[in-house]
Amino acid sequence: MDLLRSLPIGLYLEQPVTWLHRIDARVKLAWLLSFLLTPVLANTAWRIALVVILMLLTLTARVPWRVWRQQMGGLLILFTLASLLIMVMPDGIAVINQPRWPTPDAIATLDTPFETIGSLPATNYRYIIADFHWVQITQKSLKLAIKVGTLLFTLIYSTNLFLLTTAPEEITAAIEELMSPLRWFKLPVTEIALTLTLSLRFIPLVLEEVQNLVRSVRTRAINWRKLGWRHASQIWLMVAERLLDNLLLRAQQIAAAMKVRGFTSPDHHQVQWHQLQLRWWDWVFLVSLVFFWWGRFALGNPI
Repeated sequence: MDLLRSLPIGLYLEQPVTWLHRIDARVKLAWLLSFLLTPVLANTAWRIALVVILMLLTLTARVPWRVWRQQMGGLLILFTLASLLIMVMPDGIAVINQPRWPTPDAIATLDTPFETIGSLPATNYRYIIADFHWVQITQKSLKLAIKVGTLLFTLIYSTNLFLLTTAPEEITAAIEELMSPLRWFKLPVTEIALTLTLSLRFIPLVLEEVQNLVRSVRTRAINWRKLGWRHASQIWLMVAERLLDNLLLRAQQIAAAMKVRGFTSPDHHQVQWHQLQLRWWDWVFLVSLVFFWWGRFALGNPI
């Protein structure tokens, strides 16, 4: 079991270098925030459009099929199951079916003759779309399923695509650049960026330690059925304690390595993680972001 390959969500794709890799991290961060904010209070058509845009970005970037399959496999299953579950659940609206024409008693109480009222226009609208006796699909449940499914897909996959095509150093450099005005309020912006960088770099180390401990337990061929619940829980508690010790040891080694290299404070040891520079295609994406938000307010508002 290789956790670094079986859990690829959030990992950076170094090769091949796509056109999404070449976009400035600050521009991609602005687009990510737009994808996360525009679905709020948007109509169904806009949410579906966001899903289509994300799919087109992935296809045009020519992300390798093996990576796309690993990134999208579990997400598509989660998206489909959530949509189907919400679609078949009761919507909570008690619909009372009434006859189209009034009853004879109601006609007798009318002051106007029934013939002069006129006929109602015929429409194809049906509130209950499908009825399988044990489950019903209504207009409300279908719309709610589409909204929840597209929102879940957009929030998870847009973030995943951003992490897939942006190096951790670029992310921290972009966040530090955008947070630079907070230095006026005496906030440690550089320390926050450094902590974020170390956290992103520490995630593969955690997966590696978990992988090594799981392999060490599996190689001992423990018969869990004979151990029982009590002894099995004791073994897993020992494994968790060993994992915590190994992670603390790794953190201590990283701190010692930084101390040896003379890192004392940002003023004395300024680290340039990545050189950010806006190019002409970055400005094109920034201008297109303005039209993106215009389309949200012009076309994405609920009716």
